[in-house]
Order: sequence, then structure tokens, then C-alpha cells
Amino acid sequence: MPRFENHDVAIPFGQGTLRGILTSPATPTGVVAFAHGSGSGRLSPRNGYVASVLNDAGLATLLVDLLTADEERVDETTAHLRFDIDFLTERLRIAVGWIRRAEGTSDLSLGLFGASTGAAAALQLAAWKADEVDAVVSRGGRPDLALEWLPKVHAPTLLIVGGLDGAVIPLNEQARDALPGTRELVIVPGASHLFHERGALEQVANLAAAWFVRHLAVTSDREPS
Repeated sequence: MPRFENHDVAIPFGQGTLRGILTSPATPTGVVAFAHGSGSGRLSPRNGYVASVLNDAGLATLLVDLLTADEERVDETTAHLRFDIDFLTERLRIAVGWIRRAEGTSDLSLGLFGASTGAAAALQLAAWKADEVDAVVSRGGRPDLALEWLPKVHAPTLLIVGGLDGAVIPLNEQARDALPGTRELVIVPGASHLFHERGALEQVANLAAAWFVRHLAVTSDREPS
């Protein structure tokens, strides 16, 4: 039998449908929703790898396209939507609402994993839903794009940046200092923005898994919404 259950999911909303992949061990100890940036989606190999490490750590994961197929085609040309943080945050809110209604995830503690501009959306949603989001991890993120919301983020937040990603490091240092709660900035030596270097993404995945396992409760008393 497979170690994990994989389901293609369709999340309806007013203007269309968001496509996602829900992967879960038999008894997950939490669920992590991924917010992709820079035009990436549910089939991103980098986030797919990170999700597999989280699954091995006992966590369910939802990889979701925050753009519809039509929007993705437009964004490939304009690159506008991937930098519209309010838009991405609203789409992530829709995905989290689905998690809260779905059988098997409705009562789990919730983590958000954001990459690039998706990290800003994850942090903004953590401010919008401070009573629902239990932990956040940012990979090569642009948390500065949600700077005004950071003082309202109380979920434990881990910021991971490559040591060669010079322009992004100070932006993450600024974000770390703006976050009021438990937070940590980890700089992975020798890694660039996309963590292509040998072993770099493995470090990201292991750091994220440890953070989520530490901060997501094994059980939750939260009532399904």
C-alpha cells in the first residue's frame, strides 16, 4: 500500500476553480498549505520536494495553483499577478477555507509555506487569520511586500534565505525585526535564490519540517469552520 494518499483537488470560487494536490499520511499531525511565487504552481519540483519531506515528517500538504489557467497565461506575459500580494493572499485564503472544510484536514493545525512573493501572501494571511495560522515558513521570500501586516503576525515564523541571495537578505532581516512573535532567520551558506545548489534545497526542507513539527500541534481542539 502507498505510504501517502494523494488527491487532485478542485477548489471552486466565484470566478473559477483552483487546482491542487493534497498529500497526507495516514494520521497527519498538521497540514501545510503552499503559496507559490514567480509564476510557479502545484507542479513546482522545488516545492514538491519540500512537500515530500514534510509528508515524511507526518504532515499533510496542499500544493495549490493560486492562479487559474487563463490567469497564468496572462501572467506569463505581464508578471503582474505574481506581485499582487492582496490578490495572492485572497486566493490563499480560499485554499485555506477549503482545508478547513475538507474531511481529514478540517481540525488539523495549520502551517503556511511561502516561496518568493508567495511568502508575502502567506504572512499577510497569517495576519488576516491570526487565530487560524499556527506557523509560517518562507523560502527565498519577499516578506517586505507584506511589511505593513507583519506586526500583526503572531504565528511562529521561519525565514530561510540563500547566502548568495544578497538583495533579499536585508529584506528578510527587516521582516524579522518587524515580526512581534517567535521568529528566526536562517541563511543557508552558498545557496542562491532558488536553492539550486547541491544539498541546499534539502537543508530548506529539513529546516521547514523541523519548524512545522515543532510548532504545529499533534491534535487541535479547533472546530471545523
